[in-house]
Amino acid sequence: MKLTGGWIDHPGTQALCAALEAAGFRALFVGGCVRNDLLREPVSDIDIATDATPKTVSDIAQSAGFKVVPTGIDHGTVTVVAEGEPHEVTTFRRDVETDGRRAVVAFSTRIEEDAQRRDFTMNALYADRGGRVIDPLHGLPDLQARRVRFVGDAETRIREDYLRILRFFRFHAAYGDPEGGLDPEGLAACAAFSAGLETISRERITAELRKLLSTRDPAPSIAAMAQSGVLTSILPGADPRTLAPLVHLDQAEPPRWLRRLAVLGGDNERLRLSKSEARDLASLRSALGSTETPAALGWRLGEPLATDAILARAASFGSYPPEDWQAEARRGAHARFPVTAADLMPALQGEALGARLKALESRWLASNLTLAKDALLKGA
Repeated sequence: MKLTGGWIDHPGTQALCAALEAAGFRALFVGGCVRNDLLREPVSDIDIATDATPKTVSDIAQSAGFKVVPTGIDHGTVTVVAEGEPHEVTTFRRDVETDGRRAVVAFSTRIEEDAQRRDFTMNALYADRGGRVIDPLHGLPDLQARRVRFVGDAETRIREDYLRILRFFRFHAAYGDPEGGLDPEGLAACAAFSAGLETISRERITAELRKLLSTRDPAPSIAAMAQSGVLTSILPGADPRTLAPLVHLDQAEPPRWLRRLAVLGGDNERLRLSKSEARDLASLRSALGSTETPAALGWRLGEPLATDAILARAASFGSYPPEDWQAEARRGAHARFPVTAADLMPALQGEALGARLKALESRWLASNLTLAKDALLKGA
C-alpha cells in the first residue's frame, strides 16, 4: 500500500528526506500524515521519524540550507523548515519512565521500539519518501476498519499518559467506524483509570475536549464517555442527551465547539477557558432557558453567538428553530436601540435615567425590536 496525497511530493519534503538518507539515516513519515493520507483525510502536519539524533538532524538540515528550530529538542524533536514547509523531525524513541503525565525517553535506532511507545495502532504507521507504507505493529487492518485500538496493552498505554483516555474517545469520533462502536478493551481500560485524569492539567484537558467537540459528530463518543464515567471526571454534572439533536441541527464548518459544550452543562472547574470563552459560555447557558426572540438574541449577543444560542435552545427542546431565525438574528445584530439618554434629559438624571432607559429597552425587546423612538417615548 502506498500514500497518494500530493503533500508527499513537496520539494522541501523530498529534499529533507533525501538529505537524511544521503547521510546514512532513515527518514520515515509517521503518525497523522500517514493515517490521514490513507483515510483520504486532509494532511496538515508532516512528522518524520529518524534514527539520527537531534543534533545530527540539525547539522544535516543546516548543511542542506534549511532552517532549524529546536522546538522540542529535550524530547528528540526539531522543526525543519524546508522550502517553506515545516516538518517535525523526531528521533526514534523508547520510554524509560512514565508517571501518567509525562515520559522520560531514550533515543533508539529501532523503528519497532518507536512504534511500541505510540498510543494507537493507527498512529504507529510509517512510510518512506516514496510513499510505501511500513507497518511494524500490524496496525493497518485497524485503520482500514476504522478501529481505534491501543498499542499493546490498553491499561499500560493509559498509565503512561492518562490524557490518552480522552484521545481514545476523540480519535473514535474523528476516525472511528460509527457503526462498529468503541474497542471494548480500550473502553474498559478508560473506565477503570478515569480517576487518573485528575492528574492532568486543565489546559491539556480543555485542548483535548475542544478537539473532540469539534469533530463532525462527537455525540456517540460523548455518550460512551458518560456511560463509562469518564465524562464525570472532566465535566461533573454533564448530560449528553441534547448533544445528538444539536449535531443534527448543526451545519457549521468547522463546528463551533462552545455551543456543544453549552448543551452538555456541568461544572467547568476542570477546564481552562479564556475569559471570552467563559463569558460566551455563560451567555449561551443563560439563553437556553430564555424565551427571547431570535432578533432579541441577535441584538444582545451578536449574530454568531445568537446562532449558537438558537440552535442549542432548539436542541434542548427537541424542536427546530423558528422560521426565518437566521435572518431575524442578523436583523437583531444590526439593530440599534432608538432611544438615547439625551432623549430623556434633563427631565431624568442619574438612577432614574438609567431605570427609564432599561424599562424602555425592555418594551423595545418585547416588541421584537419594532417600536420606533416616538412610540417608546410616549409617556416616558
